[in-house]
Amino acid sequence: MDIQPWAIRHAEQRYQVQVKRNLTRNFLAHLAHGMLGQTGFRLIMAPTFVPAYIMLLSDGSQFLVGLALSLQALGMMLTPLVGANFIEHRKRVLPIGFITGSAMRACVLLIALCGFFLDGKAALIGIMICLVMLGLFQGMQGVIFNFLMSKVIPVSKRGRLSGYRNFLAGITSALVGWIGGAYLIGETPDAAGYSWTFLLAFVLTSLGLLMLVWVREPEPPTVLPRQTLLSRLGEVPRLLREDPAFTRYFLARALANMGRMAMPFYILFAGESIGLTGYNLGILTFAFTISGTVSNLFWGYLADRKGFRLTFLMSTFLWMGATLALMIEGDYYSNYMMTVIIFASIGAAVQGFNNASQNLTLEFGDRDDLPMRIGIANTAGELAGTLGPLLGGVLAATLGYEAVFISAVAFLFVGGMVVRLYVPEPRKVTPRR
Repeated sequence: MDIQPWAIRHAEQRYQVQVKRNLTRNFLAHLAHGMLGQTGFRLIMAPTFVPAYIMLLSDGSQFLVGLALSLQALGMMLTPLVGANFIEHRKRVLPIGFITGSAMRACVLLIALCGFFLDGKAALIGIMICLVMLGLFQGMQGVIFNFLMSKVIPVSKRGRLSGYRNFLAGITSALVGWIGGAYLIGETPDAAGYSWTFLLAFVLTSLGLLMLVWVREPEPPTVLPRQTLLSRLGEVPRLLREDPAFTRYFLARALANMGRMAMPFYILFAGESIGLTGYNLGILTFAFTISGTVSNLFWGYLADRKGFRLTFLMSTFLWMGATLALMIEGDYYSNYMMTVIIFASIGAAVQGFNNASQNLTLEFGDRDDLPMRIGIANTAGELAGTLGPLLGGVLAATLGYEAVFISAVAFLFVGGMVVRLYVPEPRKVTPRR
């Protein structure tokens, strides 16, 4: 039976009243979840601990470092559309979020246990399998939690939320990263030290997930009917034709994401001049995370005032500049403080890029198709994230780190220019939700 337009309008008004009534509660719950959850996952995602750990276990194989990160991104590429299909017919998506979030944290726990109970190649294989599984659940979680945030946080407050939670997460991440490097890993890195660090990450991310218990999720007035994944995929071309600005954006985002090919090699390149001791890993992780912390206040303010498109562009070009600076600094002279500053710049750029690329996706089109749009954008982005580190590993092994960095800068430049020239600010053409 068709729902009358007046009934839909009244239901939408009630929905918006619920959003406003629970805004403070949901804002604080997302803030706590982001702070603790990101603290743990930043230890996994930072371009320091995992690449250095894989380098240790693989006896210095640059290709295996790239392969490990590619496998995680492969998992993240395969499941965003599955996650979208799981939730787009549901009026409440938080229960599914708890399932995928718990599975992600179980993967982090297994990464820690591999180091405690497996040796050498067995530990390396076990960790690579865990990274694939982590990526699979991350791909679904990225759709589910971004859609959840779009339901409970108005667009005018999302930049502020991202800024505050990343600021708080950055402070704790920087401290935990420094403690992990200086005390848990130490001057002579071994598998046990890395495992204790990842175990700490598991505890923090688990506490973060519990914070979502306090979220009050409103039920939207309309949802799409349940469809099979195959039939829903058949509608993707229509979605792309109907929103050409979104189509150009997600392609540009995928191109810029190829810049991630350089991420696992920043620390390995810097380590050639300053050494990969636990202390140095801790300091560079601290610099990488604390800069993202401070910069998030700026990125969030800028996004709320001017939009996430400008944040995307500024962070992309900062990322390019920092990558070139690291390459030049490492080639011509060795300066410890300069390396720390460059890692801080990369951390600020990556945080701005990640926040902008995720939030900008939420501002195109209507709410009913939003999970699928998130899934499309995340799939394309993670396809680039899969190919990037693998290509980076091949380039590093055959042509050297400089070839990796130049290629990454080229992809970032092309992606940024496509957004600059062909993607308008969506807030000027799409009503705010």
